[in-house]
Amino acid sequence: MSEPDYIVVGAGINGLVCAAMLGMKGKRVLLLDRNETIGGCIRTEEATLPGFVHDVLATTFVLFTLGPAYKALGPELEKRGLQFANTDRPTGVLLPDGRHAILGRERAANIAMLDALGPGDGASFDAQMNRLGENAPFLFSMLGGSLWSKEMAGILAKEAWKRGPRALAGFFGTALESARAHLESRFSSEVSRALLAPWVLHVGLGPESAYSGQMIKVIAFSLEAAGAPIVKGGARAILEAFARLIGDHGGAIREKSEVERILVENGRAAGVRLVDGTELRAGKGVIASVTPHQLYERFLDRAAAPEAVREGLKDYRYGKGNMQIHYALDRPPVWKDGADLGKVALLHLTPGLDGVSRAVNEAERGLLPAEATICVGQPTALDPSRAPDGKAILWLQLPEAPRIIKGDAAGEIDVPADGTWTEGVREAYADRIEARLAHHVEGFRDSVLARRVYSPADLEAANPNLVGGDPYGGSCALDQFFVWRPLKSSVNHKTYVPGLYHIGASTHPGPGLGGGSGFLVASSL
Repeated sequence: MSEPDYIVVGAGINGLVCAAMLGMKGKRVLLLDRNETIGGCIRTEEATLPGFVHDVLATTFVLFTLGPAYKALGPELEKRGLQFANTDRPTGVLLPDGRHAILGRERAANIAMLDALGPGDGASFDAQMNRLGENAPFLFSMLGGSLWSKEMAGILAKEAWKRGPRALAGFFGTALESARAHLESRFSSEVSRALLAPWVLHVGLGPESAYSGQMIKVIAFSLEAAGAPIVKGGARAILEAFARLIGDHGGAIREKSEVERILVENGRAAGVRLVDGTELRAGKGVIASVTPHQLYERFLDRAAAPEAVREGLKDYRYGKGNMQIHYALDRPPVWKDGADLGKVALLHLTPGLDGVSRAVNEAERGLLPAEATICVGQPTALDPSRAPDGKAILWLQLPEAPRIIKGDAAGEIDVPADGTWTEGVREAYADRIEARLAHHVEGFRDSVLARRVYSPADLEAANPNLVGGDPYGGSCALDQFFVWRPLKSSVNHKTYVPGLYHIGASTHPGPGLGGGSGFLVASSL
């Protein structure tokens, strides 16, 4: 193409959203990605056996379907082939002794289910969801809007006027409570707590983290509202739809185009240089979906950065690693503790709130958890096309994995002295997980046709944004979130270089498949 207006570096969900939106507004966009295919953490492969279609990393699109990017782009993507498969049983929990619970999409049924688990649990849940619904416009503007803006100042002023300063301070105080504090004060049943507690892991937090209580309420509200949709035929279908949409509006996509440097001329971002020496120019600016260390230490001259940026990079830290395990099965799983569990989109296997807390603590201390939280996705329950007739796949995520291994909490697996993830450690740890899965599924091991495991090191090798296997672009602790993401000196998605914008999981509003930062930057431009 002729010189584009904008070059977008990184074709994950945020880069795709940004490029599509700019293209629809008449801007000429060139989207670059280092890999052979676009998508970032959206990857679909026959990872185990031919005919078994696995979303290797991300798979659930609830954040996307509820977000402003989908509102803006959804109809156009659907015209280009995007379809979702969904369920009325988005999530559930299964404890080691067989006790379990399933959260559905009907409030009355959820209230009855929770009340049966613990007196008053259903009423408490109903009150929380109603309150969150009342606060939703304000809350979601804070979670997903441009924090440093006149619009946000106006929203805060309006809320302060409506509620009064003291009540507004009380709202923020409640929003900062931990998941443990929230669950223990609001639910009497261990199973009720266990149903919600694992969801803190999907936002990069632990049960003791500040604001994790608010996030599990947001997630429960979202699951009730939108379920747990996956893309029909595999997540690659949304990538194909994005590629068509971008191309239809004059944009171009170049894969296998790794950026080495962002070109700065006359004090502005002027384009990029690829690792093969090719220089590409941009008329209006460059938008980079990368970690802050890649942006400021690789793509730019670190020594030229302001002191606040250099100090911020020293403080910026990454979170726990992640593991993925994929199974090809010769039949759908039959859960010993209830056939209804086989219809749940994402089932958590955990000892409960204390079990999640313990596993998080072990992973953060560099240990392989003795009893990790197992997130079991059952894509073929929603979309049978993911496997041959009568067969099935399972999508397992282990969000409590050490980036660097210091030991094994169970004292069973020998780990390398240098803390690296070897193939032997990876497979031995996957065996531990499989043993727990087999305890709950009839004849599980006999049903396994193939298994594919990705360690934190494997994930980083596939995508340099996943530092140490951290899928969230950096720790999501309070001091590194909201107005402090990625750096304390950050102002929305601007950088110290005019014409250069920073998007991706490392930036506000954080990780997930919502495409929020790409939407915000495209909207501002």
